Amino acid sequence: MSDELPETLATYLRLRGMEPSKRAQWRKRRRRGSEDDENQPFTPGRDPGSIGDALDGLTKANGWAPQLAREDLVRQWEDVAGAETAQHSSPVSLEGGMLTIQCDSTAWAKNLSYMRAHILTQIVTRYPEAGVDSVRFVGPDVPTWKWGRRSIPGRGPRDTYG
Repeated sequence: MSDELPETLATYLRLRGMEPSKRAQWRKRRRRGSEDDENQPFTPGRDPGSIGDALDGLTKANGWAPQLAREDLVRQWEDVAGAETAQHSSPVSLEGGMLTIQCDSTAWAKNLSYMRAHILTQIVTRYPEAGVDSVRFVGPDVPTWKWGRRSIPGRGPRDTYG
């Protein structure tokens, strides 16, 4: 009976996978050649990719591409609009596909409105993921007297502030 216990224990361990038999080891060694195909050199998918491709895949998988395109548009506004134009204007907001650009003066806003088609074409060509459908040019922020307790209805002051 004491002889059966170690044999039973060995069988139990062999069945549980803790102590494989000689035949199982031979099968595993033989099977490894076919299972390990993904680690063989010169097989499809084994070539290393560039870090740029990996980052592009990551940004697309997480849905970051539109936000990054919008931020690139703001950062590289000088390349899109030109050096002189960028000195007198800057993107302020992008809501619902409308890019709002604030200019130094109303004259710059009016001149850039004539160049709207060219600027919009540049934006759509360079940053298609940004989602810009239209461009709006506004003048400088000016104080208003239309709100408050002491406001008077009417046309108000007549000055362009720029």
